[in-house]
Amino acid sequence: MESFKELFQMVKDYTRQYVIDSKELSELAYQLWIKSLEPVSFDGNTAVLYIKAEFMKKIVEEKYLDLLTKAFEAVVGFPVKIEILCETSEKGDKKEISPASIQTSSPSPVLPSYSQEEIDMNSQGGEYEYTFSTFIVGSSNKFAQAACRAVAQNPANAYNPLFIYGGSGLGKTHLLYAIAGEIKESRPKTNVIYVKGEEFTNELIAAIGAESTKEFHDKYRQADVLLVDDIQFIGGKESTQEEFFHTFNTLYQAGKQIVLTSDRPPKEIKTLEERLRTRFEWGLIADIQPPDFETRIAIIKRKAELLDLEIPSIVEEYIANHVKNNIRQLEGVVKKLNAYNKLAQTPPSILLAQSAIREILTDNQPIPVTVERIISEVGRTFGVSSEDIRSSKRSSQISNARQIAMYVIREITQMSMAAIGNEFGGRDHSTVVYATGQVVKNMKQDTKYKETVEDIIKNIRDA
Repeated sequence: MESFKELFQMVKDYTRQYVIDSKELSELAYQLWIKSLEPVSFDGNTAVLYIKAEFMKKIVEEKYLDLLTKAFEAVVGFPVKIEILCETSEKGDKKEISPASIQTSSPSPVLPSYSQEEIDMNSQGGEYEYTFSTFIVGSSNKFAQAACRAVAQNPANAYNPLFIYGGSGLGKTHLLYAIAGEIKESRPKTNVIYVKGEEFTNELIAAIGAESTKEFHDKYRQADVLLVDDIQFIGGKESTQEEFFHTFNTLYQAGKQIVLTSDRPPKEIKTLEERLRTRFEWGLIADIQPPDFETRIAIIKRKAELLDLEIPSIVEEYIANHVKNNIRQLEGVVKKLNAYNKLAQTPPSILLAQSAIREILTDNQPIPVTVERIISEVGRTFGVSSEDIRSSKRSSQISNARQIAMYVIREITQMSMAAIGNEFGGRDHSTVVYATGQVVKNMKQDTKYKETVEDIIKNIRDA
């Protein structure tokens, strides 16, 4: 919270948003009396407000003081005394009192400050198993949830393969775990394997290096149920796609269940081989959209219930209106409120919710992408090592990967050409200029080349 002015704006928003509908405050009354109030100071106990005329002060105190008191408590989480000042006269001389002429005892209410370790320690608990019973169903995910449940109850006989897609944090992984859990409970001897697309690639690379590809084949091709999360990460990686193609065929022909998730439908994974894309579309494709308002409220209530935390409905609605596209972030805000509640012994409020939302959104910003991460992803896509890309080797495959790596580094990190050159053995900046120019030229001339580069960039950013 930067200032009392900002806090008081939230108080006014409360009066307008949540009370107009109940007929306690008309739009005209809000404009005349509430909007005319100006913030002066707040010391943590008393909020000093200013209004221009004495008669206006009397009307506000008579008709709207209770409403303002209620609004302050909803925002800060505890009772606040309200004092209203106005222009007054002393012995016939007019003395003007305005916000600018008053010394503020404190520029703004200060939220308690805690270390991240303290917050994390007091955010523990309230976790639930990823089962169908703990999955909050709404209009945005009802179809996907029903399809996953059908698969769990009757593997390989309902929808095979099942392809679920949707943005990050919407519950795709939850559904995969729910499928695995229900199958293992009803059919304990079933061989259920869960793996992320990127891990599948890494395992294959390790198996090739250790000359243990037979063990790798056996592990995945003997699965009764194969659950692959974020399958988009195998796109563009020829060896991985070749391996997954044969794994898919083996399982499908043997009547085994396959469930895949992605951040986009098969047709939009541009670097996915056509033969894989076609197979992914053989069964059922279901999407998960961001939760609607009612579902977001239900998620907040469920998480709070698990934490034994009481959140006022006004605060629940504030959170639901400000965190709309990610379930993990919704749950994270509730956990932050729980931590602050335990540490400061203050109930959840709009002010604390605003602080928690700001922290969660900051925490969820992508970790800065390193040059090594980019080079590694490009190398895996083109089947060359990071060492080869950084080296002076000039084979067509390595040179192509090196040029693309330089282009992607420039695109994602905005590093200077000279700095990028230093990452590749001290190459001159003109070499980087030429390499990135070649990539731009190739992207204009070759659609498949362009899609490969764009998918590499998307995968790196999404990861």
